[in-house]
Amino acid sequence: MPVSKPLTTVSAVAGDARAWLDRIWSTIADRGQAYARVPAASVQSLERARQLAATLVSGRGEASGAAVARELHQELLALRGEDRAAFFRYVSQEFTPAPAALQAAAQAYLDEPTAERATRLAAAAEPPRQELLRRMNMMPGGTAVLVAMRQEVLGLLRGQPDLKLLDADLQHLFASWFNRGFLELRRIDWQTPAAVLEKLIAYEAVHEIKGWDDLRRRLAADRRCFAFFHPALPGEPLIFVEVALTQGLADSIQPLLAHGPLLAHGPLLAHGNGDLPPSRAVRADTAIFYSISNCQDGLRGISFGNFLIKQVVEELKAELPFLAHFSTLSPVPGFRRWLGRKLRDKGAGLLRPDEAKVLAGMTGLDATADAGTLVAGATAGEWWTDPVHAAALRGPLTRLCAAYLTQPNTGIGGIDPVARFHLGNGARLERINWLGNTSARGVEESFGLMVNYLYDPDTIEKNHEAFVSSGRTVRSPAVDALLAAPVADAAAKPRASRVRDS
Repeated sequence: MPVSKPLTTVSAVAGDARAWLDRIWSTIADRGQAYARVPAASVQSLERARQLAATLVSGRGEASGAAVARELHQELLALRGEDRAAFFRYVSQEFTPAPAALQAAAQAYLDEPTAERATRLAAAAEPPRQELLRRMNMMPGGTAVLVAMRQEVLGLLRGQPDLKLLDADLQHLFASWFNRGFLELRRIDWQTPAAVLEKLIAYEAVHEIKGWDDLRRRLAADRRCFAFFHPALPGEPLIFVEVALTQGLADSIQPLLAHGPLLAHGPLLAHGNGDLPPSRAVRADTAIFYSISNCQDGLRGISFGNFLIKQVVEELKAELPFLAHFSTLSPVPGFRRWLGRKLRDKGAGLLRPDEAKVLAGMTGLDATADAGTLVAGATAGEWWTDPVHAAALRGPLTRLCAAYLTQPNTGIGGIDPVARFHLGNGARLERINWLGNTSARGVEESFGLMVNYLYDPDTIEKNHEAFVSSGRTVRSPAVDALLAAPVADAAAKPRASRVRDS
């Protein structure tokens, strides 16, 4: 029976293979230099880059093409500022389908709509720009160059909308090149090369990693970290997820990020070489996904997270079979903006009479004041540090957050982006946690609220279909109760709750 290689061994083999391929392509480019129609180096850089692009897309030889692609790469490195933007505009505008050929193919299909003519129409409609990008990808490190190019293009789009064609082609090609079949899942731990660990610190987008000591804590024995890599970008994580092993659902991010002794229902303490001691391992029943970060801006719009979470669940089940529950502890980045829009519309009906009365008593305002005035008064200053203010705000804000997160998915926006991601992947809206993140960012985005999205392997597909087909948010009885319960009933905070089936 064959023995599977460890993830780190597989990734090392893939890295060696990529280096070998790069050397081969460099050799081919060297030999192809004699056959390549390369413009003289005396030509101005921008014009020479244009000529090289035209030469590359019109050539046929692989050796000469590799040589031209390498020359184009070197020329692009020399371009700065407006010259780079001008080259991007040139590629976007000039390498378009031939109008006559496209019109003829379209007319032929209209005259006789066969599969063969549809194929010819698709070939005629593909812009030569895509072939140029494919050939640019032939150069050593070409994929990294194109990913960096798209990052630049995305930064220019607002002021130069004519670059949208180039952006669309890059995204189209990346969707194929970064197909799940090409991605490598690797576990990141303290033995991972420092160059990769440094990138985790730089790319963390949810909860800042404050140096090496903080990173070491996040890679401790009661934690897991996994990332996707691509053979064409060795050493560059595409996306990574951080996991904490806990008892029950974690309801606050601060204990997960803390150093030193942890709360009783926080992550399990562990010692030794990275394995959980058996006596403590059996106490963990839940894996909490508390941070997911995309690393490459140039790959925006290419979805990796859904594959990552589902594969990590399978990896954790295989490694730690005693884990029974898989959940996130997620931010709600759109809640405060959504509520602000509602309040600017005077918030008619937004607060219940009993909620308005409580907030009015706390702020000294009249209970008939509009909801916007009452909420603004109640959330002035560091209100979350005052137990009285926090208790008064808990009922209305958690109820309104539940209403926000359970809006129907109409497919035209309005859904919280994190909720859309997890619900679209088949998770269930399990619990809304009061003051789950009291950092400045957490309070600013969502009044400190955080959410548990539960990934139940047995219901993921059913939940996904319900969300994408009917727009329905699958949620737990606890969330339903929060939507319906009076303020007094909604105020009791569940502590270390267990996961229940709905």
